[in-house]
Amino acid sequence: MDSIVLKKAKQFKGDFSPTPDKSISHRAVIFSSLANGKSVIRNFLRAGDPFSTLNAFRSLGIDITDTGEEIVVEGKGLKGLIEPGNIIDCGNSGTTIRLLSGVLSGNRFLSILTGDGSLRQRPMARVITPLRQMGADILARSGDKYPPLVIRGTQLKPMTYTMPVASAQVKSAILLAGLYAEGCTEVIEPLPSRDHTERMLPALGADVRTEGLRINIRGGTELHGGEFYVPGDFSSAAFFLAGASLVRNAEITVHGVGVNPTRTGLLNVLSMMGADLEVADVRDVCGEPVADIYCRGAGELKAFSITREDIPALIDEFPVLCVAATQAAGVTTITGAEELRVKESDRISSMAEELAKMGASVEELHDGLCIRGGTELRGASVNSHGDHRIAMALSIAALIAEGETTINGISSVNISFPGFYSLLGKLVS
Repeated sequence: MDSIVLKKAKQFKGDFSPTPDKSISHRAVIFSSLANGKSVIRNFLRAGDPFSTLNAFRSLGIDITDTGEEIVVEGKGLKGLIEPGNIIDCGNSGTTIRLLSGVLSGNRFLSILTGDGSLRQRPMARVITPLRQMGADILARSGDKYPPLVIRGTQLKPMTYTMPVASAQVKSAILLAGLYAEGCTEVIEPLPSRDHTERMLPALGADVRTEGLRINIRGGTELHGGEFYVPGDFSSAAFFLAGASLVRNAEITVHGVGVNPTRTGLLNVLSMMGADLEVADVRDVCGEPVADIYCRGAGELKAFSITREDIPALIDEFPVLCVAATQAAGVTTITGAEELRVKESDRISSMAEELAKMGASVEELHDGLCIRGGTELRGASVNSHGDHRIAMALSIAALIAEGETTINGISSVNISFPGFYSLLGKLVS
């Protein structure tokens, strides 16, 4: 069955450690594969998206062993990859295909990258354009818009690139390509995006320097193997933190979750809404800030406003924030979010459609949503649109809706959070 029936929660209480961080799990495999020698990755996210990256590098000649406790990668250096014997399947993972495009542009062999039906509809020009400016030889379907990507590796040249849209995936693809260019490659962001790449690469020996919105990387520097411990994924914890702010008398504690400031916009928004939140025991784990977060149901919440400047730190949390907005007194406006139309689904249209089925008052804008809060949701049959984060957000909505809610398309959750429904069942009653 690819659906689940959920009822309104009588309580929502407990503590847990979230799944390992998806973004960091991807990068740990990529950087370890490009380094010389053995790397060990602990607390790796065993889910569909990171496994797409892991299997891609296996197809490129990297020896990767999963012991069940840790991932051991025998890196072969920047020039140690080999031409794959078949097309590389990136599954549903935009991170895999975009970051790999930067790596493979500098490796002198032919490679072809594809993915599932959803990934083959996601825009690739945003990464193809800057890589071509570095000398990359890349072709894509439909006038270079969509996967598959055909890459013939070349000698890349450094450049300075001003990004039109903040994107950690595009930024990381350029920085990885910069490892293969002779000289200094610079990326200038319009707004801060996730900075895991900039935090992790220097620990392996890369020459990376950040000054404000400018990130520089010097090519030709060999990487060395290391050890990684992947912190808890804030984007996964976010569903439960938002849920705790909505369910009456809820009490949730999340242990060991990453609180990188480029990821935690949800905490700021929930606090602005009046949620009862506490961040405690902040510590450093492999260069990433980690903390414990406590959230308790706080009664009436207030509407909020999100603009373009806020979106990069909320890119994954948009669906569950829409759910929270239905319960906040006043009118919530989210603008400058057109990037969310080209994620795993059109998240703007999808959330407007599905929340309306549950009785929410939602107006779809070209770049966001306008949601009138204080609405009592009712159970309905809703659809994930093949998007893991929409499936999970609608599941949180079901906890506050009268009657039964059927969420269809829940298998999509396995790409980022295989144990989501098991954990949800332990916390609610």
